[in-house]
Amino acid sequence: MSAVISLEERGVVEISGADATNFLHNLVTNDIAKLAPGDARFCALLAPQGKILIDFLVFAQGEGETRGYLLDCPKELELDLLRRLGMYKLRAAVSFTSKSDELAAFAVLGEARPKIPALAIARDPRSETLGWRLIAPRGTKAEDAHEDYQAARIAAGVPQGGVDFVYGDAFPHEANMDLLAGVDFTKGCYIGQEVVARTKHRNLARKRVTPYHVDGKAPAPGTKVIAGEIEIGVAGSHSGDRGLALIRLDRLADALAAGTPPTAGGAPLQFAVGRPAS
Repeated sequence: MSAVISLEERGVVEISGADATNFLHNLVTNDIAKLAPGDARFCALLAPQGKILIDFLVFAQGEGETRGYLLDCPKELELDLLRRLGMYKLRAAVSFTSKSDELAAFAVLGEARPKIPALAIARDPRSETLGWRLIAPRGTKAEDAHEDYQAARIAAGVPQGGVDFVYGDAFPHEANMDLLAGVDFTKGCYIGQEVVARTKHRNLARKRVTPYHVDGKAPAPGTKVIAGEIEIGVAGSHSGDRGLALIRLDRLADALAAGTPPTAGGAPLQFAVGRPAS
């Protein structure tokens, strides 16, 4: 059986109430109305200008008026998420509560469905290679295999907010949310929707988090990526000889066409241009 990996950097928020579905559906980038128990959605709450404030995975629980949701979110942004949800509540019959003291997020790499007690369990919607995502009671037996999860995440081209892009400064396309099942382009309005739709239809994404391979030591997060004398991006998370970097696509294309190898911290980087692996 594959290892159960504790994701201590994640928090858990519960959303409940008769208006929970409509409330969440009208706020985030993905279709919550069609989310069924046993599945998960990758979503983000955006600023009106279309930039990512917080991204998270959503699990549905129950049906009808008892239907509620568990959000697997970055723990350091949990209080900000609760505050922002409160800003949009108005008169909606909905409540939101931190559950991080009693619940935790876990990952299980591999194809087989994990056979452990969990309040929510689903395939990770961002990539088949990331296996399963669980929300289970804190204290659930887990192994110290976080590096294995990080290696799988990076190999799949899945960015981590705060490392591979800056919250409040990156658009969904820049963080590959459109490629990782994080945006529903048919669901209708949500906060920031017009900017996201315009970026897609006009092909305006100038930057993306892009996987690379390195011979030697990978650059530290925050290291500038240079082609000749031109800065083309910044390095993010890495594991072994693979990493992710937020790259200006036009500058990378110009560098490759000119035969100028991109480097970061003196190490030559080989970029995999295109859709992240699934």
